[in-house]
Amino acid sequence: MKHFRLSFVFTALCLGLAFWWGLESGKSIYNVMALVVILSILEVSLSFDNAVVNASVLKDMDERWQRYFLTWGILIAVFGMRLVFPILIVAVTAGLSMSTVVTLSLEDPEQYSTYLAASHVQVAAFGGMFLFLIFLNYFFQKDKNVHWLGPVEKALVLISAKIESISIIIALLLLLTAQALLPESDRGAALVYGLSGIVLYAFVDSLSKMMSPQAGEAVKRNGLMGFIYLQILDASFSFDGVLGAFAITNDIIIIMLGLGIGAMFVRSMTIFLVRQGTLEEYVFLEHGAHYAIGALGAIMLMSMTFHVPEIVTGLIGVAFIGWSLVSSVRHEKRKPVNE
Repeated sequence: MKHFRLSFVFTALCLGLAFWWGLESGKSIYNVMALVVILSILEVSLSFDNAVVNASVLKDMDERWQRYFLTWGILIAVFGMRLVFPILIVAVTAGLSMSTVVTLSLEDPEQYSTYLAASHVQVAAFGGMFLFLIFLNYFFQKDKNVHWLGPVEKALVLISAKIESISIIIALLLLLTAQALLPESDRGAALVYGLSGIVLYAFVDSLSKMMSPQAGEAVKRNGLMGFIYLQILDASFSFDGVLGAFAITNDIIIIMLGLGIGAMFVRSMTIFLVRQGTLEEYVFLEHGAHYAIGALGAIMLMSMTFHVPEIVTGLIGVAFIGWSLVSSVRHEKRKPVNE
């Protein structure tokens, strides 16, 4: 439980702030605190696969950057990705100033949530492409030799060895298909923001290789580049939770506190997975998390055309993680005792 101590302290602090907000806003203190707890559970359920992928990156970082992930990283996650990021999105897409959007979020949360929902196509295109490229590049690694779904993953490795930039090609084809299904008024925005997601991923990946041609993927998992990579990944995951939160309440303070608690527990879960060596013990867990990320990326793109309930998003992630966990246990049991 030592890995979760900070999360429990943070939870107590946030519940204290929820108590104060209930008094300050004149709302039922019981309802405010209950909503904060519900939203924290929602965030954890939607982000468990995020914790596994975070752990796969974080395990190769030194302790200093792991500490930064739990300190500065949580400040960015709570105040940046769950509060400032949605406000910035509304400001850009609606053509409003940041101060106007902040005032709107506090004084007219219903209008704010309407603006936020109206920006869904842009966010879904950007986040969907970024997440889907993480999924593709994981399975298109030429030196990947551990396979969960053997025939499928071996075929992907063979394809990547014969066709350069195959993940970018597939991502572009997927984006063009998804935006073609949209009303004509939304196609331009979907294309621009989807391409932005592809460019950002390619930039992060290329920059890591420029820093050390021999390290490649490893550099992305160390130091500043790894930290930035994790924050972008968190941003792609967080917006789904923010939109889902508005189905429960339109109070921006309650949303920030609830999702903040959830984000803190996801980070503690990440550290737990790293410290316990869980990814080494359960060899297919990382595979399951990346399949879940691929599914989430695809769902985000599909959600530009029709609504996908948040429960479906959460359950798909849990299903892949659970399936890979069971497969890992069976794999360990089949191994010879002397291995």
